[in-house]
Amino acid sequence: MSNLDEHPHLSVLDSGQPCTAVDILEPRLVPLGGPRAMTVYRTLPQRTRSLVGAWCFLDHYGPDDVSATGGMQVPRHPHTGLATVSWLFTGRIDHLDSGGNTAAVLPGELNLMIAGQGITHQEISSDDTRTLHGVQLWYALPEATRFTENGFEHYTPEPVHAPGLTARIFLGELLGSVSPVATRTPELLGAELLLDPGASVFLNVRADFEYGLLAETGEITVNQIRAEHRSLAYVPPGADTLSLTAGPEGARAVLLGGIPLDEQIVMWWNFVARSHEEIAEFRRRYQAELGFEAGHPADAGKPSLFGRFPSGQRPPLPAPELPAVRLRPRGQNHTGTENTPGQGRRS
Repeated sequence: MSNLDEHPHLSVLDSGQPCTAVDILEPRLVPLGGPRAMTVYRTLPQRTRSLVGAWCFLDHYGPDDVSATGGMQVPRHPHTGLATVSWLFTGRIDHLDSGGNTAAVLPGELNLMIAGQGITHQEISSDDTRTLHGVQLWYALPEATRFTENGFEHYTPEPVHAPGLTARIFLGELLGSVSPVATRTPELLGAELLLDPGASVFLNVRADFEYGLLAETGEITVNQIRAEHRSLAYVPPGADTLSLTAGPEGARAVLLGGIPLDEQIVMWWNFVARSHEEIAEFRRRYQAELGFEAGHPADAGKPSLFGRFPSGQRPPLPAPELPAVRLRPRGQNHTGTENTPGQGRRS
């Protein structure tokens, strides 16, 4: 446990000139499927913004009564070219992947799965979970590391305390707390912030980062702009201060940041690639490796992308059909036709 009095130059500031060029991204509701569909609130990607740094996907869910929604029931499915971050506030999810990793996703503990060139995994809420509440995040891997081997890391950050604020930094560095987790991507930030009722804090941040702050509970004012519950406040590069003010009930927020990813990406279903052709190949190879479709001659002799999976698990999810139109690359400010990563479910 850290106290910011030990790091005054990195702590909450009492002055500064926060950038007021804040965009508010509203969530859209996405049912996860099934007769008692659990609904998530998705703020990334959007037509007007695909990325915040390398962060490319943000689903917010709960608090949900598992007896009514069925909880998290996501059988085996694939990922390529990205990393997933599971961060819970309430409940438990059991993770299993084809890299040989099993883990319990618990509140306040980071579970980072790096897909690299390919992985499959499942996430099932535990039988004893009554309420499920959390976020699912993805970030895109850069060209230099997107074809590396898959990996998995677990980390429990110590809380950092300052007047009016408690923070847990699970990726990157903030408030004197440094996460040891290697992300295989240019610098990122991921943190949970808890603000006391009515608290106003000023955070000294990196001006070369762009930021997204999810108003996880209630509303929160970000650099003088109000973000309603479940919306994402986007702050462009150039701001060296973030001003945050909670309402009378206090607020919890998830802060994401990073250096803008200077690459175009193609996102579809659970894949991140660089072209329509790569997406088509990833889909084709997944379908063949898991027995949904016959193998294609073009893939003969290629090593498996998606690995072995323990027996006795639920049947895997088949990939949806590719859209009739060509998938278009997306970057920081791309406003073209939106692709549909994770459509219809959390993954």
